[in-house]
Order: sequence, then structure tokens, then C-alpha cells
Amino acid sequence: MTQIDCPARPRRRRAGVLSSLTAATSALLIAVAGCSSDGNSAAPHSSSPAKRPAAKPAPAWRTDPASIAALGDSITVGFDACTVLSDCPQVSWATGTDPKVDSLARRLVENPATHSWNHARTGALMSDLPDQVAEAAVRKPELVTVLIGANDACRSEVRAMTPTAVFRAQFEASMKKLRRALPRTQVYVAAVPDLLRLWSEGRKNPLGKQVWKLGICGSMLRDPDDLTKKAEHRRWQVRKRVMGYNAALKDVCGKDALCRFDGAVFDHRFTDRQLSTWDWFHPGTRGQQELAALAFRTITREERR
Repeated sequence: MTQIDCPARPRRRRAGVLSSLTAATSALLIAVAGCSSDGNSAAPHSSSPAKRPAAKPAPAWRTDPASIAALGDSITVGFDACTVLSDCPQVSWATGTDPKVDSLARRLVENPATHSWNHARTGALMSDLPDQVAEAAVRKPELVTVLIGANDACRSEVRAMTPTAVFRAQFEASMKKLRRALPRTQVYVAAVPDLLRLWSEGRKNPLGKQVWKLGICGSMLRDPDDLTKKAEHRRWQVRKRVMGYNAALKDVCGKDALCRFDGAVFDHRFTDRQLSTWDWFHPGTRGQQELAALAFRTITREERR
């Protein structure tokens, strides 16, 4: 191949070009080093990755609370368990003092007489729960028990039952109020009992059916011997509503790390021997004892890790 000689250039000219090229290249490298690929200024390089704040561990459930406040309705104050049409708080499953019942307070609290309080009220609806929460908050209990909702379904007519959405909203409001006042308090929420089961057991007693005529839970207990499709449909509507209540209780409680829902109260196969001998609907002493046992198992259950 023939070599072609390029014309010579003055040395000063070439040196000047090289100097300019070197300076431009250096400036370019500096500019690139100071910018990220998207045109933004790059953050200073660090040899170790930035540390993320550690996630807070979930609060641990304590199986030995030192104090208890009970919220709810007639079941928790032992209505018709001792005498007719009267509260009997000494046999309450939650705070009772009767050794036959062996309440939660007796099982868990060292001094139940001074460290357990019963704020439940006969006839209470879910809409009454916020006021009970306010009463309990004054005591600052380590555990709050909630068993409420039967009266929301036990109305004179099916159409008078509390709508499930309203029931849920009222419970959510109660839990928010409780958490604002008692951020570290544990909450045990019992399911609403199966009212259809209570009807099927209570109707075995002729005297009980006479008492029901006085107006106890008309939506479920009215015409207890009527087995027509219409009557059966009415009772199933009540049961379905109770199941809706329990689903709401479970869902809301499940969003709280210090809340435990106990569905066993609905599933338990109560017998007529555990019902009040005054109305064959409310729990008697044996029924209260069984409720205490169910709650104790749920509250003292060790968490799975």
C-alpha cells in the first residue's frame, strides 16, 4: 500500500489543540461525575447502604392481666341466673365472685374484689357500648371483655333488628374510643350466642314457653311451636343477622393487635341444663360457668410464633 504523507503542521498549533482537547475532556469528565444518568445531581457515594428504621414489634398478648372490666348486656350481669327478672352479678362469667362459676376475675386476677369491674347493663344494645367504654376507661383495666349484640337481634319484629352495617360502625366507634383512652389494654370479644340454638333448647320446657309469651326476644321466640315455613324463615333471618354481627366483630377485632375474638361462644352447643330456670333463655349458673371457661381458654392461649 502506498503511504501518503500528510502535510506538516506547526508544533505550537498542535500543542494548542491537544491542550484544548485535554481541558475539554477534563471538564466533561467532571460534569459527568457530578450528574446522574437522569440529569439530576448524584448523591455522594456511600460504601454502606442507608439503614432503614426497624419495624416496631407487635405488642405481646399477656395471658395474666392484673385487672378486668366487663362490658355488655344482661348475660354479663347474670340476669335471671339467681332470681326472676333480676341481675345477679355475683355469678357473672366475667367478674362474678361465686366459686361455682369460677369467673375470669377469680381465675386471672389476684384481688378480684378490687381489680375487676362490671359495667354491663341489662337491655344494652351495641349503641350503648361507647358509654360503657368511657366508664371502664376511668379504671384503666389491663383487660376489657365485651359480650354484646343479642339485644340488637332480639327485637319485637325482624324488621326492628339493628342493620349489620350500623352494628359494625357502632362497634368500630367503640373500639376507637377504647384505643384512644386505653392504648395498651387487651380486649376479649365474645361472639353473639346462637339464638336459634337457645330457641331449640328452651322450647323443650313448657314453663319456659309460657315465660317467652311475656315478650322475650320476640323476633326469635314468638310462637315457639310454630314450625311452618314462614316461622322457620323468620328464625333463620334472625340467625343470619347474628352471624353478620359476628363477622363484623371478628373483622374489626382482627385489625387490632391486642384484641381476640372468640367464635366458640356462637358455636358452643348449649343445652337446656345451662339455661336459666326462670326464663329458659339467659344462661343460668352452669351457662355462666361455661362462658367463663370458653373465655379463659381464649385469653390464656399462647400466641403462635
